[in-house]
Amino acid sequence: MIFLIFLPVKGFLGTGATFAADLNLLVQLGMSTALVVGVFLARQKRFAAHGVCQTTVLLLNLVMIATVMLPSFRQQLRPPLRRVFHKPYYAVPAIHATLGTAAELLGIYIVVVAKTRMLPTSLRFSNWKLWMRTELVLWLVVLIVGVATYYTWYIAPFANALRTSVTE
Repeated sequence: MIFLIFLPVKGFLGTGATFAADLNLLVQLGMSTALVVGVFLARQKRFAAHGVCQTTVLLLNLVMIATVMLPSFRQQLRPPLRRVFHKPYYAVPAIHATLGTAAELLGIYIVVVAKTRMLPTSLRFSNWKLWMRTELVLWLVVLIVGVATYYTWYIAPFANALRTSVTE
């Protein structure tokens, strides 16, 4: 089934998106729900389950970035950003990519600190709640900007095309 995300097949959500974009949107919403579930696991002091939940989301997100988001970003943002950054079609996904990269790297850092001894003590943190809450808030902001990217790329142009065809 993984090969389906590489096909330029029309999406299933009724927008102008591809199958891969629709699938990615739903996976991202599901992962965000899983992250919130992970927060409740931590509050219940079920730290092992919390760690598995959050790490699974982080790794699944890496797969989605590599197979869907990065190829889409490369394909749809060909013009140099400095010349078109004032247009939402380019600005919104650029912001999403920048914040998303920061969130993914922070998540990897948290996992490395939590699960390994690779980093020296001077590069490790001890204030877990601050770092994890920062990551959760950043992830949720990235999700919102990601939904805005989906809207900007797939819903707004599709809606404009429908409006144009109805008025002609």
